Amino acid sequence: MSRVLTTVNRVLLALVGLVLLAVGGSVLAVGLGAPSPSWWIHENRHDVLLSDGERTHWRDAGWWWPAVIAALAVLLLLALWWLTAVVRRRRLSAVLVDTGDGEGALLRGRALEQVLAGDAATLDGAARANAHLTGHRTAPAARIRLHLEPHVDPETALHHLTDQTLTHARDAAGLKSLPADVRLRSVKHRAERVS
Repeated sequence: MSRVLTTVNRVLLALVGLVLLAVGGSVLAVGLGAPSPSWWIHENRHDVLLSDGERTHWRDAGWWWPAVIAALAVLLLLALWWLTAVVRRRRLSAVLVDTGDGEGALLRGRALEQVLAGDAATLDGAARANAHLTGHRTAPAARIRLHLEPHVDPETALHHLTDQTLTHARDAAGLKSLPADVRLRSVKHRAERVS
């Protein structure tokens, strides 16, 4: 998520949290016998939230239940949209390659990811590799996960990855820089038996 969306998300969550905290704290305080605030809709702690008349006032109207269901459906869709916007990780769909003639060409992000992962997987002792591109199409960044066999030295693998794989991808795409977040993991193996 971009920095602006992250800020808006946090501000909205903070405002909703403060409103819920104020209302919940007021309900708890009034329920425990504290005097009700001036904006409180009921007079004392023995009042019910909705009286019988308030609860059943619109029940016989034909439009009431469809309106309630539609409003709840809209709230559910908004909540699901917000959740997917927060959880979804954005992948870079294309990288802008400078062709040298004032024009540019678009390189598919998935193609560059596959090249990065394939080149990283050719390391001696690499079990598998995954690569994802993030950032902007003029300034991409790579996230690489490299799963290594237990006998591989992580420093050697990282040196090979930065000096060969990332340099090759950066030069091939004509990028000024290609920052990378590299995560090395060891694959699990069975214990060797000594006889």
